[in-house]
Amino acid sequence: MVVETEEVGGGFEHLPEGCIANILSFTSPRDACVLSLLSSSFRSAAQSDVVWERFLPSDYHAIISQSSNPLTYSSNKDLYLHLCHNPLLIDAGKKSFALDKLNGKKCYMLSARSLFIVWGDTPRYWRWTSVPAARFSEVAELLSVCWLEIKGGIRSRMLSPNTLYGAYLVFKERSGGAYGFENQPVEVSVGVAGEGGGRRQMVYLEAPTPRRPRHQILPRIFSRVRSRFLDSFDAAPPSPAVEPSRLGVEYPKVRDDGWMEVELGDFFNAGGEDKEVEMGVCEVQSGEWKGGILVQGIEIRPKCKS
Repeated sequence: MVVETEEVGGGFEHLPEGCIANILSFTSPRDACVLSLLSSSFRSAAQSDVVWERFLPSDYHAIISQSSNPLTYSSNKDLYLHLCHNPLLIDAGKKSFALDKLNGKKCYMLSARSLFIVWGDTPRYWRWTSVPAARFSEVAELLSVCWLEIKGGIRSRMLSPNTLYGAYLVFKERSGGAYGFENQPVEVSVGVAGEGGGRRQMVYLEAPTPRRPRHQILPRIFSRVRSRFLDSFDAAPPSPAVEPSRLGVEYPKVRDDGWMEVELGDFFNAGGEDKEVEMGVCEVQSGEWKGGILVQGIEIRPKCKS
């Protein structure tokens, strides 16, 4: 096996570096990095701007020109890695752009300011504030509403073609905690405008928790005079950690940046015709007042293949 490997490696060693670079450009960023370990020729070719130019989006010059802070980079590989780890603010700071590290697909986040939020400019219900850990200069703080409705949209031409995308609401609870979301499902949707409103589903904006026992929500004065019958009723076996009606429903997950996200849905961007992809978050049925969350925006990124 050692002899065969040396013979194969020796054959590639005789190829011009430009030829090796051209071959690597038809692989993926991950494959190029792995193949760079084969030999010094592959390592040199894998650093080539020719290779990483292919991995960058064809319109990357136009995209990075939208940033108010000019980027400085020594090579196309340097630019690629920078965009993977450092989302670039564009569109006057209302959106951010990044690359998926594994495949170079485009990722965007729509800031809260770029979204349509019902009562978003009414200080009684929402407040615009700055948070050090946020990507954008402002986030939307939900003070108290009984009608929660958030909508956003993005043009399909901005995204990578032939790609399955997911849309995610990025938020977190404020320091004082949230209220009104416990055991309260929220309707979310993702779809193409004019094509039936998209697929709708229910999610939760809080972690799965059991419902509080009945005696915990009764006033203390009543608890002192409960009848023996009521005591025996409250002593029934506790409900499971996750109720059957909540199984299979999406819950928020903690992100690497410390925020939380919940998936709103997904869509396949075939490319070609430019369409408006719409996303929505809505809870207007219960009439319950809710508040205490900070909304950073909606992120649109490629979904990992399971």
